[in-house]
Amino acid sequence: MSQLAAREPDVRRFEATVADVDGRTVTLDETHFYAESGGQPADRGTLAGTVVEDVQKREDGETVHRLADDPDFEVGETVRAEIDEEFRTYCMRAHTASHALYGAGRRILDDLGYGGFDIGEEKVRVDFTTSTDITDETLAELERLTNRAVWDSLPVSWEEIPQAEAREREEVAFNTKTEEGVMSESDAVRVVTIDGWDWAACGGTHVSNTSEIGPVTVLDRSNPGEGLTRVEFAVGPTAIRRRAADVRAAREAARTLDVGVGELPDAAERVGQQVEELESELDDAREELLDARLADLREDSVERDGGEWLVGTVSDFGPNEVADSARALAGDGANPEEGESPSEAEAPQAYDAVVLAGEDGATFVVAATDGTPDAGDLVDDVTAEFGGGGGGSPTFAQGGGLDASPADVAAFLRER
Repeated sequence: MSQLAAREPDVRRFEATVADVDGRTVTLDETHFYAESGGQPADRGTLAGTVVEDVQKREDGETVHRLADDPDFEVGETVRAEIDEEFRTYCMRAHTASHALYGAGRRILDDLGYGGFDIGEEKVRVDFTTSTDITDETLAELERLTNRAVWDSLPVSWEEIPQAEAREREEVAFNTKTEEGVMSESDAVRVVTIDGWDWAACGGTHVSNTSEIGPVTVLDRSNPGEGLTRVEFAVGPTAIRRRAADVRAAREAARTLDVGVGELPDAAERVGQQVEELESELDDAREELLDARLADLREDSVERDGGEWLVGTVSDFGPNEVADSARALAGDGANPEEGESPSEAEAPQAYDAVVLAGEDGATFVVAATDGTPDAGDLVDDVTAEFGGGGGGSPTFAQGGGLDASPADVAAFLRER
């Protein structure tokens, strides 16, 4: 049997007899407070003027009220209870909205199943199982259809029917994970119906007409796992605030781009393409700048250990940017590939070692060789002298966190 709150959701004030008091836990002979269940939070309110912090249903079926303070009444007394009007109304709207959203999903999602539900302070979530990829366009259509159901003022009703009968009705959505309270220890199932739109086994509180839900704004989607797709939405005042914020943002963006709101997608795509082109041009320019810096360093190479080393500093570049250039200038990396015949100017000289220092938050060093000398040993020498850490292979290594300027590191390597 469903909770009395679910059967008579419009009751917000009632009197009841105290059946048991255990500290701050109180049981009544009957209650219209909704006990947390199936993704819907417990009602808020007062009992004989004392704040009700939580309402839960025990395994024995009794509903218990946990108070914020010690009660000033005893077993057998008649007490007045008041349910928080605003929060109960919000939960009724939110829960019914989740059914309207699922009904929208019935019309556009394939292999639809119900995977979960939860009412939060600012948003509500419904988890679907579906083979349909829920794109931005799909979300927009779910929102449109849900609000269409609200606009159409569809009657909402509920009834207890035999579980076997409910199971035989293909249109009834079941979610055994969150609706166990509806079906456990009972041969009856409570089915909530939005006329011609949705049918679901559900033990929550609902409005009696979809028009009472108010506006619904779909917020986002995600994949919480287990083959589920989670859709989050806001309802009522929260939905209005979110929709207003989205409209303001869209209009501001349209003004910035000097287009109409309806032209924003095309304008955003154009801007995205322009950004990609600019980023590509910037990458090319930075690569040319780095090549120029390295060309200057080549004029000041040093003879070390019977080979020629390129040692110096590179400012305004990070270690990852410098790494590829260092490899290209070291050993075989600087030689043209087989079959190519570049001019002397196009084929940079190959160095036995390329060791470059720079600063990217902290001083770093990058070393590339043809294996002799060992690049890892070079970096180890630097970190032994200036601290920090690093490592790599015989042909490439890098270190960071050095307690020295790039110029000091380069000077150390030249004099090593």
